[in-house]
Amino acid sequence: MDATPATIRVLIVGAGKGGKALLELFASGPGVEVVGIADINPQASGFSLARNLGIPTSTDALSLIRGSRADLIVDVTGDPAVASLVAKHKPEKAEILGGTSAMLVWKLAQYERDLRDQLIQAEKLASIGTLASGIAHEINNPLYGITGLSDRLETETRPEVVKEYVHDIKQMSRRIADIVQDLNAYARKNSAEDVCDINLNETLEEALKMARRATVVDEVRVTTDFSRLPLIRGNPDELLQVFVNLVMNAVQAMEGKGSLTLSTGSTHGWVIASVKDTGPGIPAHLLGKIFDPFFTTKEQGKGTGLGLHIVRDIVIRCGGRVTVDSAPDKGACFTVKLPLPSEV
Repeated sequence: MDATPATIRVLIVGAGKGGKALLELFASGPGVEVVGIADINPQASGFSLARNLGIPTSTDALSLIRGSRADLIVDVTGDPAVASLVAKHKPEKAEILGGTSAMLVWKLAQYERDLRDQLIQAEKLASIGTLASGIAHEINNPLYGITGLSDRLETETRPEVVKEYVHDIKQMSRRIADIVQDLNAYARKNSAEDVCDINLNETLEEALKMARRATVVDEVRVTTDFSRLPLIRGNPDELLQVFVNLVMNAVQAMEGKGSLTLSTGSTHGWVIASVKDTGPGIPAHLLGKIFDPFFTTKEQGKGTGLGLHIVRDIVIRCGGRVTVDSAPDKGACFTVKLPLPSEV
């Protein structure tokens, strides 16, 4: 019996909803390489994601099958004619997954996607625990002010002073309302289908604002180097979660002291954002593990080990890539590349 290959090369036939779901699953899975995806419809939803991930696409399934080195061909078209074509022209050693078997894998992929969405929400809620102390501090300051001014109002009779106190109380109340509104917006459960135009500069600014509430940043020098960016398409809540995680990790790595640099740019169909810190850096032997689920270097109780795994998962779902450049005592720089909307 032939040994199982270290990497399983998969070719997907059918780039509609089912093919796209399988592509998302395989693209983020270890030991799997998607070598191509085919569909007769050039507008198939899976094509755009595949192109962004650098995976070959074709409207001619036969040419893609013949030219591939696939170990496994997954046919999710449900078309008997396509099944016959695949069986006739597949590479000699390639196996075929089709019919009911392919439908089962598709359903499992959809189930895995639902679990992934729940995991993203669970990690977001866990991060709110980190936000809590900073938010309590932010709310307490205006509350103390409101209480003090209210006490003075009980004995104040000068109209002009009363008016000034009331104005200050309203300003402090609005500040509290803004904090609560931001927290509610971040905590709310969103649908992966909530896609809209996004200005990534604004997302980074919002992430920085959330991180300021979560951690002590008084001694962190923050530098922003934002380019004028074209809009991208994506889920705004999920992308905010990506950069909240990256910014909070950077500040925590520096233990509240150092330099944090946020920068953006665009090139050749991509928008690029980076989060750079001057912390202790990441040892070389850990660089290959930091995106693994449940891997963390933080003390017990101070991290779920899911933050960077979810960052990578969300970015891949957007058709993007996330990389890290780091060395001991030289800080770390996380770079996120996200595709501009396809014109196809």
